[in-house]
Amino acid sequence: MQSLRPSRVDIDLEALASNVRLIKAHVGADAGIMAVVKANAYGHGAVTVARIALLNGASCLAVANLAEAVQLRRACITAPILVLSFVPVDAVAVALQHDITVSLFDQRQVARFDTEARATGGMLMTHIKVDSGMGRLGILPGEIKELMTTLRACDAIQVEGIYTHFSAADEDPIYTAQQRATFEHVMATMREAGCSFKYVHAANSAATVNLSASGFNLVRPGLLLYGLKPCESATSLEGVQPVMSWKTVIAQVKTLPPDSPVGYANSYRTRGEEKIAILPVGYADGLRRSPRSWREVLVHGKRAPLIGRVSMEKTTINVSHIPDVIAGDEVVLLGKQGVDEISADEVAAWIDSINYEALSMILPRVPRI
Repeated sequence: MQSLRPSRVDIDLEALASNVRLIKAHVGADAGIMAVVKANAYGHGAVTVARIALLNGASCLAVANLAEAVQLRRACITAPILVLSFVPVDAVAVALQHDITVSLFDQRQVARFDTEARATGGMLMTHIKVDSGMGRLGILPGEIKELMTTLRACDAIQVEGIYTHFSAADEDPIYTAQQRATFEHVMATMREAGCSFKYVHAANSAATVNLSASGFNLVRPGLLLYGLKPCESATSLEGVQPVMSWKTVIAQVKTLPPDSPVGYANSYRTRGEEKIAILPVGYADGLRRSPRSWREVLVHGKRAPLIGRVSMEKTTINVSHIPDVIAGDEVVLLGKQGVDEISADEVAAWIDSINYEALSMILPRVPRI
């Protein structure tokens, strides 16, 4: 079926494997890698990325929800998997059935998880998520003693790890240090009460680069796996490479006279005689229509601007300045062609977003190859 679709996402498995090995060399033997493969591995294909990551130095995986974790288990991936976000209480049996670790972040949630796990007859593996200053999911430091009291009464919950998430590790080292201090204080409080943790983790991609493992024994790289930086000003590991390219082909080439309308609502009119090319890709594939879209693509190694409005499955480009363009020619929406490259960072600037979205917005119907 892949050959029946005119567009595809190419995943450079060698680049991915190399990125994982570079991260492992950077953090050293004392820290493991929890490869973040949520959101279909940022659009790269979760099962494939998980396998390559585990073969090249990662020891465990992180996902956003239980469905993503089950998908990996059904693909015969046996490595530990942590669900970073919300898991419904009535899904605890599924987590137990598939040996999936869940996050604890609320006292009432803990008690209800314990009840469900006891009813199922299993031991639920968990990591405590601490809100050290991001203001998102996580137990607040002032609530940790109450959480510990609840945990002592639980027979079917095993706390295997504890973690937090840095909100500005790529931009604000002072605030990141404050978050780390808060997190360490929480751990000290729990250890004084007799708690111990097999896994302690805080470092996302930016912190992995800037702070290595942050003194803990796991790192959680996401964007770094895929060869990108969290922001333009952030540093990266030397040698990491982008993993994803997005390509399509030209469906038709034709020459229009001056003042010819192109696309819905006649939003573009040719300035003079223009040679245009139609691409069989549109917003149903993830090529954003509004409020901002791609500005350019690569054809024969040269940039061709988008003209008119992006349609559901068609887009038009101006190729007047590019000779010998014919139907069937390769078009690169994201990645390299010749000596030029359209990067995820450039796309992010065009759509007024971030490179995370530029990667993950390409819809699953576009085959990953």
